[in-house]
Order: sequence, then structure tokens, then C-alpha cells
Amino acid sequence: MQNGRTKGEAETAIRNAIINFEQEFMGRGPMDVKAFILRDFVLVRLKGVLTQAERQLAKSDNGVDMVKAMRQNLITQGREKLCTQLTEITGVSVLGLFTDIDVHIGERVIVFSLDQDLESKFH
Repeated sequence: MQNGRTKGEAETAIRNAIINFEQEFMGRGPMDVKAFILRDFVLVRLKGVLTQAERQLAKSDNGVDMVKAMRQNLITQGREKLCTQLTEITGVSVLGLFTDIDVHIGERVIVFSLDQDLESKFH
């Protein structure tokens, strides 16, 4: 257990933090979010992340680029908050945050790299 949580509880806490972040920064949360602790990484998969306006924009190549750029900008603005929340939940430091979005399917992936193997702390 890490910070008094099981692995599943930590993954749920991470999931909830990501949902709250999306609601705060985008005005709505994703349809589905799953978080996975994998050694010294946390992988978060978000489905149904696009707003109606973003779905309309994504119908053109230029719009796809706009949506991706806007989403990347928002993550950049909220990066420190996300990393701090992850550290509070897990008790380990975040080294990096990587993300991409596929606007054609409305899915985003966020990967946090950690300074140590978090998964082993639950065994």
C-alpha cells in the first residue's frame, strides 16, 4: 500500500483527479477514464473527451490541428497542478507528463513518468 491506499484505490484517486481537471479546464468531463499504474509510469486513457464544438472543428484538417493545439496548451497550463495532485496521491515525484489526443475517435492518453517504481510499492 502507498499512502494507505491499495493500487486500485490509488488508480481510482488518479482517475478522479483527471476527471476534475478536465471538468475545470474544459467545462465538462470525459465519458470514460481509466488509470493504470505500470512500474514507474501512470497511464491514463480518456474516452469521449471532445466537446460538440471540437467535434465540428475536427471535420477539417485545419480544425484537427486547432483542437490538438488547444488541448496541448490547456495541459501545459495545468501541468503543475496535475503533477502536484499525482504526487499527493502516490507519494512519488513526477518527472514528466506526456499526452496526445486522437480527435477522430475523441480519445486522449496521458502518461506520467515517475522518479521510482510505484507499482512495486503495492506488493
